[in-house]
Amino acid sequence: MKIYLKALAPEDAADVMDIFNYYVENTFAAYPDSKLPLEFFDVLLLMTGGYPALTARNDEEALMGFGFLRPYNPMPAFLKTAEITYFVRPEFTGKGVGRALHDYLLQFGKQMGLHTVLANVSSLNEESIRFHLRNGFTECGRFKEVAEKKGRTFDVVYFQKIL
Repeated sequence: MKIYLKALAPEDAADVMDIFNYYVENTFAAYPDSKLPLEFFDVLLLMTGGYPALTARNDEEALMGFGFLRPYNPMPAFLKTAEITYFVRPEFTGKGVGRALHDYLLQFGKQMGLHTVLANVSSLNEESIRFHLRNGFTECGRFKEVAEKKGRTFDVVYFQKIL
């Protein structure tokens, strides 16, 4: 399957929010308790200002996933550190979409002078934990029992990759 990476654009809002809201409603990968409105897409775009934000599409132009880098902290001391996020439509997981987003975002981050990329992952999201470990991230911190969703308390695990 061919994967085409394109810059995230306003016309992607509905598809991106459909993917994100799937994870909100069905998993612990996205932290909100309930679906977010279409307007939240604008917040995502603001969060990524100056950083790469991408969609992954197939030959039929179907949006298979999206990902982005965003500042870890706005203070100048942290300018060489970013946080990475990606979500893949469930029917396309395990087909290289997440890896394509990951690889491009890290390559772009390195070119823009980043030194460190972080990822925060729910301790209940075992698939994402495995993905990050397989792709060269190391666990660098764990905030125990800091989040609750659907009546379950969980940790937030931080992963780090030095570029």
